[in-house]
Amino acid sequence: MSKIAFITSDEAFLEQVKVSASDLGLHDKVDLYFCQLSNATTLAHQLQLQDVDVIIARGGLAQLIIDDNIKIPVVEVVFTGQDLAYIFQEAKTKTKLSNPKVAFIAFDNMVADVEILAEILNIDLTIYHLETNEDIPVMVEKVSHLHYDIILGGNKTVMLAQKKGLKTVMIHSGSHAVKTALLEAQKIALGRLIEKESAEKFKVLIDYSMEGIISVNQNKKILIFNPAAERLLNCSAKDMIGQDLSTILDIPNIDNCLLEGQQILDYVLRQAHLWISVNIVPIIVDNVPIGAFVTFQDISRIQEAEAKIRYEVLVRKFLAKYTLKDIISVSPQMTEVKRIAREIAQVDVTTLIIGNSGTGKELFAQSIHNLGLRSTGPFVAVNCAALPPNLLESELFGYVEGAFTGATKKGKQGLFEMAHNGTLFLDEISEMDQYGQSRLLRVLQERQIMRLGDNKYIPVDVRIIAASNKDLEELIHKGKFRQDLFYRLKVLVLNLPRLRDRDGDIEYLARHFVEQYKRSYYKQIELTPGAYFYLTQYAWPGNVRELNHFIERLVITAGNLVVTEDILQKFLESREYDTKFHSLSVSSDDSMSEEEKIRSALQNSGFNIKQSADMLGISRPTLYRKLKHYNIQIKRISL
Repeated sequence: MSKIAFITSDEAFLEQVKVSASDLGLHDKVDLYFCQLSNATTLAHQLQLQDVDVIIARGGLAQLIIDDNIKIPVVEVVFTGQDLAYIFQEAKTKTKLSNPKVAFIAFDNMVADVEILAEILNIDLTIYHLETNEDIPVMVEKVSHLHYDIILGGNKTVMLAQKKGLKTVMIHSGSHAVKTALLEAQKIALGRLIEKESAEKFKVLIDYSMEGIISVNQNKKILIFNPAAERLLNCSAKDMIGQDLSTILDIPNIDNCLLEGQQILDYVLRQAHLWISVNIVPIIVDNVPIGAFVTFQDISRIQEAEAKIRYEVLVRKFLAKYTLKDIISVSPQMTEVKRIAREIAQVDVTTLIIGNSGTGKELFAQSIHNLGLRSTGPFVAVNCAALPPNLLESELFGYVEGAFTGATKKGKQGLFEMAHNGTLFLDEISEMDQYGQSRLLRVLQERQIMRLGDNKYIPVDVRIIAASNKDLEELIHKGKFRQDLFYRLKVLVLNLPRLRDRDGDIEYLARHFVEQYKRSYYKQIELTPGAYFYLTQYAWPGNVRELNHFIERLVITAGNLVVTEDILQKFLESREYDTKFHSLSVSSDDSMSEEEKIRSALQNSGFNIKQSADMLGISRPTLYRKLKHYNIQIKRISL
């Protein structure tokens, strides 16, 4: 069914409307109805039940529908001055009189400005006003005895007058008036559609809100009572609509809201078996309060929701943000390590990552997590060296209330519980004390933990990734690390190479860091090819982390647009910790001179500069400077 209905009692006019609707492209959007005046209001009420948005009618039929207080907007097809001029001309033609005596029988909405036009056209006009449909026969009978030359009126008026042998002209509308009414009705239908959509959204918001919502008018009468209010207050909306708000909620300050427009927020109220938090907001139209919305919710539900939200926020903080794509390298050594990491990520097995400080152990741990089966779970990282043994235990396993002096009320979850269904990354596992190692071993075996001070176990489903920059087997021989824990951790092992052992990565990373910090600090700086080569000759004991920080410092403080090898050498030598790597450690014999230690290292390495520098614990550039200082010639061994 269309949303626009056109009602008329004139069959000829019905055809005219069809043509006009077709001209406007509205033929499929308008339903046409033919009915007698006596049935007009009945039809209008039926259309209202069928959810029609607009009714179009003219003359007396429109007046009858409007007077019946129908709730659908009614668009009238007005009689224009052009239409009335045409009707008066037709009256003159039929009577063949230049000044005919005319009776105009019509409802009030049909006679606007008609007297002025009649005077202009020299028409002797008398108007007979109709109030109801039943007035038409009475008026026709009355004018039939008054010797009028012609009768003007609607369809029923003309039909009755013709039966009495009177000359008649039917009042009708032109196509322009019809099209104007159709377009106006289309606009109203669109507005009604928008209004219905807004009302439906509002209804959904009210009906599906978890809060109880009650709307009241200025007299505190309940107008809206949503399902949540029914549940919380244990009563039916059907019974409460129209009742005074005080019958269900006693809110002393509500008059301040309804009379003065004041908000009432976070008012706590005892309601039967529960406590509720109530908010009251006035509905203000033209600066006058016309009612209020009362919203409320169970305080215990608020507390539960708050606890859940805090937990979710806590879990979301434990995110692994790095993937293998973030680990920058071009060396074949790192390509192979990444391949192995991808394979490790596909299985849910305890993993041990071994590598010097600064080689990217946590980056690989996060990447394995993000590529693995637990990628949607939390990634919880803890540095075992950063916490004292007693605190590390409480952090890992949690504690119950009163477990020790200073324990928080209600206890605390441990990192194992927080990492449930995710990954726990234990960095520098070598620094864990013996007792902590034994408890960790039990968790790996039993997959359950016990909080400090508790007497029950909590099952946990966690993948363990451990990392160490020390030789764990050497620590086992020294009695500092449990052998059984080592083999529990060493299910899968990922060995990370030192930066100086990664072919091509030093220069590649240096160029990457230079560009990165140029953008970050808005610097214009370039390194010469010789400077990049010089960087590759340094040992970088701190690996990628050291290189990264060194390039950042260089970009910020160099003060040169072009950095050469000489400038770079000064920066390397000026670092506070540089002397640490200048100490020669080939022999523990302090009686050996520095020159003797260098010659010994060269002899033992077959005059290999890189191996000699490693043996001496210094960088290759430093070794070259020492060779020049002592005038030591490098002997090439031919094979």
